[in-house]
Amino acid sequence: MDVVCEKCQSKFNIPDQKVPRGQVFSLTCPKCNNKVSVDTRYDTPSSFEETPAPSAKPKPGLKKTIIDEVDSSAYDASEKPFDFVEEGVETALLCEPDSAIRTKIITALYNIGYHTTAPQSHKDALKQMRFHVFDMVVLNERFGTKNPDMNNILKYLDRLNMSIRRNIFVTLVTSRFRTMDNMAAFNKSVNLIVNLKNINETEKIIRRGVADNEIFYRVFKESLIKTGRV
Repeated sequence: MDVVCEKCQSKFNIPDQKVPRGQVFSLTCPKCNNKVSVDTRYDTPSSFEETPAPSAKPKPGLKKTIIDEVDSSAYDASEKPFDFVEEGVETALLCEPDSAIRTKIITALYNIGYHTTAPQSHKDALKQMRFHVFDMVVLNERFGTKNPDMNNILKYLDRLNMSIRRNIFVTLVTSRFRTMDNMAAFNKSVNLIVNLKNINETEKIIRRGVADNEIFYRVFKESLIKTGRV
């Protein structure tokens, strides 16, 4: 299980077999000694499937992936995306290889109110995601790969616990799918699709997507309350 300290935003991993199930427990952040509360009462059984610890060696014959390499690397404070973020300010991770497009998206995110970081490589992006849970991720599906179906950022997001993942709004920038194609978004496990030909409308499109997402999860959270799961 991945745990993020609310105070210093450090991310660390607890072996699933050591996580108490169906209860609330606390632990001490190894970086700042802050007490972190973890609630596993509503996690699905699949969240506790046993997986190798980040530092575990890959099985013989299996190649170590870039995600495994980043997860097993030692703590390095220089890899944190922000030194300080004011309370209430939302953060965004932008993964876009084209500098002109990157500038347009940064401007759009700034206008919406996001404090944005734009790493130059997929490895740098993964390192930043290791230490910070972003509110928004804008990802070009070809960032760091020639094969859009083998994007390591998407793979990393797919591995997150659902209680963390559902709070990250993921926008996929692509030339393959139409803007706001909900079926394509569902298929790629993202919240919103933005086609490159509509990149000049990014701000308007993201505003609409975020608003729709908030409405959806408002109903979802109300349903959890009504069924006694919250």
